[in-house]
Order: sequence, then structure tokens, then C-alpha cells
Amino acid sequence: MRILLVGDVFGESGRRCVETLVPRLRERLQLDAVIVNGENAARGLGIFEKQAKGMLASGVDVITLGNHAFRQNEIFQLLDDPKVPIVRPANMPKRSPGRGITYVEVEDRSTGTTVEIGVLNIMGSVYLDVGIAPFEIIDDLIAQMQSRTKVILVDMHAEATSEKVAMGIHLDGRATAVVGTHTHVQTSDARVLAGGTAYVTDLGMTGPHVNSVLG
Repeated sequence: MRILLVGDVFGESGRRCVETLVPRLRERLQLDAVIVNGENAARGLGIFEKQAKGMLASGVDVITLGNHAFRQNEIFQLLDDPKVPIVRPANMPKRSPGRGITYVEVEDRSTGTTVEIGVLNIMGSVYLDVGIAPFEIIDDLIAQMQSRTKVILVDMHAEATSEKVAMGIHLDGRATAVVGTHTHVQTSDARVLAGGTAYVTDLGMTGPHVNSVLG
């Protein structure tokens, strides 16, 4: 399978990139799935309903979020809709809107078959306010996903690179890919771990890089 994972989409310029380039990249690269972090789509603070729908309509299969997931109240309805593939960190307080895991069916172009993929959004606890430490619940979440699908993608939205590296090592062999988001700076450590899990500490940012302090 060919899967594109995109780091934090920031503001209007980031959304425009996604909505313009995703359709082209899907065709040019023969992509089977596109996963995008939309945490900063609304001027850096969460995501509005219209923005989420626009990115999904452009060919994005799943939108993940992060520490700004609840900044825009209007998104709550979409988060609670099981038919809408948007996830917020699974380790938010239990009564929070939405869910941390979603599943979508995509076509594997290499085989011509339909494959269900699972996407898990989890947030780091170092320098970020989070309801539950990620390592307290990650094993149960992954086991739950393994009972349903072999393709498991993890977006760890975290500040500390060490925490993201630790999660990659911890999930090696159990997740298809573990990618970090949040810092807006892409790291140059993309690799396949010993157990076969694809890993990168941070995907970076899709947004205004020129004359900007955002990343």
C-alpha cells in the first residue's frame, strides 16, 4: 500500500496546499490513503467544520488532531459523528467529545482489494496538558486495533522528541507506522525500525514557512 501522512496543516495557506495538492498527489503517486493532521487549520487553533469538510472532500481519508482539538466548539458535532473520519487524541479525558481511533476502508491499488486501515491519535504528556499518560493506555488501544485490522497508523502529537522516539520503539512490530506531529519542524530520521514499523519523529508543518516563526 502507498500511504501519505501529512504534518500539521496550518491556517489558510496550509489548507490551500492540502486542497490543491492532495488530488494531484493521489493520482501522480497512486496513493491508497491520505492521513492529515488538521490541528492548526483554524489560524493555528483547532479546526472549523467547513475546513474539515473541505479537506475531506479534497481526498483526505482521515484527519487527526492534537492539543487544540477542542478550541473551536462547532467541531464537536463532527467529532461525535462516527461516520466522519476525524479523531482527537485518545488519551483526552474520557468524557471529551469524539474518539481517538477510527477505521476507514480504502482500495489497495497494488492488489485491487479493499483494505480497512486503523488510525490512532495519541498525545504526549511531556510539556502538554493531557488527561491520561499515553503509555498507560497505548497497549490496550493497539490490541483493540489489532483484533480488527493489520494496518495501524499512529499519529503521536507530542512536544518531546524523546517521548515520540520511545513510543516508536515501544510499538515497533505492532503498528504499521508511528509518526510524530506538533513541533512544526520536520525531523531527518525517517526509518523502518527493527520490527518493521515505519517511523519519523516529526512530519513537520504544511503552512507558511517563509518569514514565519511557526516552524
